[in-house]
Amino acid sequence: MKFTAVNFTCPSCGAPLKFSPATGTLVCEFCRKETPISEADTPIEEHNLSEALQKLDQTPNRQIEKKVHCKKCGGEFTLTPYTFSTNCPYCGTPSITDFVKEITPQSLIPFRLNHKEAQRHFKQWVGSLWFAPTAFTKYLDGDNKLTGYYLPYWTYDSDTVTDYQGQRGDIYYVTVTKNIQDSQGRIRQVRTQEPRIRWTPVSGRVTLSFDDITVGASKTVTRTILQSLEPWDTSTLVPFDEKYLAGFEAEEYTVGLDNGFEYAKVKMNRMIENAIRRDIGGDQQQITAANTRYLNTTYKNILLPVWVASFEWNHKTYRYAVNAQTGKVSGERPYSMVKIFFAVATVLLAGAAFFYLNAHPEIIENIRTYSAHIIG
Repeated sequence: MKFTAVNFTCPSCGAPLKFSPATGTLVCEFCRKETPISEADTPIEEHNLSEALQKLDQTPNRQIEKKVHCKKCGGEFTLTPYTFSTNCPYCGTPSITDFVKEITPQSLIPFRLNHKEAQRHFKQWVGSLWFAPTAFTKYLDGDNKLTGYYLPYWTYDSDTVTDYQGQRGDIYYVTVTKNIQDSQGRIRQVRTQEPRIRWTPVSGRVTLSFDDITVGASKTVTRTILQSLEPWDTSTLVPFDEKYLAGFEAEEYTVGLDNGFEYAKVKMNRMIENAIRRDIGGDQQQITAANTRYLNTTYKNILLPVWVASFEWNHKTYRYAVNAQTGKVSGERPYSMVKIFFAVATVLLAGAAFFYLNAHPEIIENIRTYSAHIIG
């Protein structure tokens, strides 16, 4: 399918405009003129989940090849199926295309950290890693750069009612007599307190309301990394405007609305379990059954800002991400076996030297005598 890219040009010189996290405006690459982004009065709406699931096309995702025509230089290039914002590979002009998914983002969190700030956070994180290979610690000193992405997320709101059954454990103590052996080998009896647990069957109900449970809807970054970037302050969401995308990559969701809710349930269930344990009380709790109903469930499709990078080491790719709202860094990390070997060897040598000197106190005494002679 062919798409014509949308881009924004400077009203003064006609050069491409890109969104600047530092100013929150569109900035011209050449004359540096700033163009404000008007804040829309459109409310950010929640949508009913069950209604949306009934209407959605349940056929598998089609792999659409996006052929894009750049209006600035006339060049043509191909995008990955669900990317809708990028930079023209020929002239660098931001290029934004149409959506192909049924559900489109209605809001986003603009980038707060610019490239330089994201690199600083990333370097600090890399510097805190023990036994990282030297090539990794120097990764960003060369031409390697972080790439700015607006990644798709689902958010879910839900009222939950959970009926549970379980057992409450209360600790009590009993006095018991024990035989113990003293240092001379004599056996004597002592009385001591031992804990016991009294289990009582319980049942009950807990109700919790959840607001903006975020679930990553992209496969560009692993779910483990996306979850580690949390939390997000969704109170800063603004209505969707293409101008915020200028200069950044952006993609539509590849994790469906229904699958996203299953991930959201896992996050909610952890908090529901904690609420059940508090409701049971006692010193220990056992949950034998729990049935949760999800009521008034709504969703949003949003875009969240992330700086991403990858590092090649020993024929393996390691991926990283920086939360462009908070600066939190997450990712896989390589280990230098050479550094680990020398660290272990140093510890072993130090330990061997310690035990050897303890076994030969005359050596320590000779060292002290020699040192005193030198100082004197």
